[in-house]
Amino acid sequence: MRIAVTTLAFIFIPLILSSCAGTGNGKTKDIPLATDVDLTRYAGRWYEIARFQHRFERDLVNVTATYTLRDDGRIEVLNQGYKGSPDGKRSDAKAVAWVPDPAVPARLKVRFFWPFAADYRIIALDQEGYQYAMVTSSSWRYFWILGRLPQMDEETYAMLVSKAQAYGFDVSQIYKVPQDW
Repeated sequence: MRIAVTTLAFIFIPLILSSCAGTGNGKTKDIPLATDVDLTRYAGRWYEIARFQHRFERDLVNVTATYTLRDDGRIEVLNQGYKGSPDGKRSDAKAVAWVPDPAVPARLKVRFFWPFAADYRIIALDQEGYQYAMVTSSSWRYFWILGRLPQMDEETYAMLVSKAQAYGFDVSQIYKVPQDW
């Protein structure tokens, strides 16, 4: 267990440090956030459909993020994936998230370990069925497309990629996550 905690700390330091950096060029703060986010509906399991590659997720397949509302108003986060194949070693990362400003529920803070917290910015959301979401941090280097099902129809995926490109993301860096459930 000690190795797992050390590994997770090593993995998430780059994400957290980049999120703590000051504002300026290279930040996503000007991208409009999704409106009318209902975190009760957002809670539950999401499948990672696509992402920008990073050390902390490299070679992970069947990646999911599960958000559970807690009684204290915070959100328990459990990210899971499997190294190399669905039969590979499972990798878990637990965190807690919260909404710093209740008027803006699409902007959260996520803490994988104290005292560092990263931005979690919902920049696109299926308002009707909560079937897809697009998320970034405070840096252009972090980007995810999430879906409620392991696979996403091509029309929805293409729409989200187009929206990401319009926002200024380098869509040539998008990696489709193998989901073999």
